[in-house]
Amino acid sequence: MITRAAVVPHPPLLVPELVAGAAAETEPVRAATLAAAGKLPGPWVVVAAGSPGPATFAPPLSGTFLGYGVDVPVSLGGDLPPDARLPLPVLITAWLRERCAAEVSRVEIIPPDLPVSDCVSFGRELAAEDAGLLVLGDGSTRHGPRSPGSDDPRSGPFDSSVHALLAAADADGLLDLDLELARELGAQGRAAWQVLAGVPGPWRCSGAEFFAPFGVGYHVAVWERP
Repeated sequence: MITRAAVVPHPPLLVPELVAGAAAETEPVRAATLAAAGKLPGPWVVVAAGSPGPATFAPPLSGTFLGYGVDVPVSLGGDLPPDARLPLPVLITAWLRERCAAEVSRVEIIPPDLPVSDCVSFGRELAAEDAGLLVLGDGSTRHGPRSPGSDDPRSGPFDSSVHALLAAADADGLLDLDLELARELGAQGRAAWQVLAGVPGPWRCSGAEFFAPFGVGYHVAVWERP
């Protein structure tokens, strides 16, 4: 039975070698992410939304961040040669695993547009796992002029709402998130958060934080059984 879950972002900026000129500016989100992931029992089951979902990645498996500018090798476990084609959530999971000295069972990549009902069903399927649940997902990419996309004033209220829902361990509230609004704001974490919301509770949140360096929203939270 899953008794603890951690919500963390998965941007390349978590890896210091990839942001040499901004390592200090990105340290708060990096430290919070490592602290949250480090509280999970092993083995980890990981859920993230992205391409090429649906897909499952399991050890032994190794990769590299060379596609993001620097050859930083990482491994989900085992000693296979690095696969340069691994998706970013798998690379970030491997990077976190190594720093938290954790074991990873598998990484499940789901489509970013997965319907709410399917997210709930998947969460219920995962509920019986004897594992820690790591939920990877970023918020809006449209916070202000430094954002990758154009500024959108709806980003602030949207991520403020997500932060409040995570802090309250409000599964029903997460399931009520506006799918179209999340898509317009570039918040691909929506589907992964709703998988977490589909894991039957009760839950309580032991800590939640929000960051938005470079105009992208990053949520960190830890949910556990009361």
